[in-house]
Amino acid sequence: MKIALVSRVDDPGALSFARTLGDATAALGHRVSFEPATAHALHSDSVWRFDGDADLAIVVGGDGTILHTIQQMRHQVPVIGVNWGEVGFLADLEPGEAQSFIETLEPGFATEPRMRVALRSGGKVLGEALNEALIVTSRPAKMLRFVIVVDGIEAESFRADGLLVSTPTGSTAYAMSAGGPIVDPRIQGFLLVPLAPYMLSSRPHLISNDRKVEICLESAKPATMVIDGQKTIDLGMEGSLVVTQAEEPALFVDARKNFFKKVDHKLRRL
Repeated sequence: MKIALVSRVDDPGALSFARTLGDATAALGHRVSFEPATAHALHSDSVWRFDGDADLAIVVGGDGTILHTIQQMRHQVPVIGVNWGEVGFLADLEPGEAQSFIETLEPGFATEPRMRVALRSGGKVLGEALNEALIVTSRPAKMLRFVIVVDGIEAESFRADGLLVSTPTGSTAYAMSAGGPIVDPRIQGFLLVPLAPYMLSSRPHLISNDRKVEICLESAKPATMVIDGQKTIDLGMEGSLVVTQAEEPALFVDARKNFFKKVDHKLRRL
């Protein structure tokens, strides 16, 4: 198989582990290459670019490294994460079990698709998120006014410090810290979580992905949207965003680990 290796490059331990894992994987007969930043850090000439062909991407790092990798892919490649971060909700493997798991992988291995959300304005896709899109004021300590329209009907309007548009996968990320529920990643829907709303009656909503969801900004203050903590977009003061399901889901290798058991284990480490 063609296997791409990605490592967080700010941690010498992660880079060393990625090199060792790459050597062991190549010894199994796989064609191994490194994404550009990792290849540069390891002084390797075997470079895999994010629009290149690969059967599997192994990511050594935390959730941020995994999100960055998925954001950079032109077409989604199956990903398996090796946790080298604080908690790592998106990483299914710990370093001690990575090599033995990879040895079991055969072509045609099972994957689990994870829905991503697309944010559009004027018919143009501004960004696609695996975890969430965060909409906040560009001026600190100011509130924004949001109107949520579902299937053409105004469902709610509120003032808040911001709004999270999360996927079920992202429900264990920022959305959970903001008071949202933990959602089974097999559910197809959009999780809207107000951040510090002015009225306590403004609660999180989980909306089916087959509904038309629009977020209208009605504020005298400029807003900014951040996609998966990776990409920042200026939205201005007024306008609307259409929330849809992205055409391509992220693909995670099925590591045969129960989602709810994994979340319980990760949360006990916080």
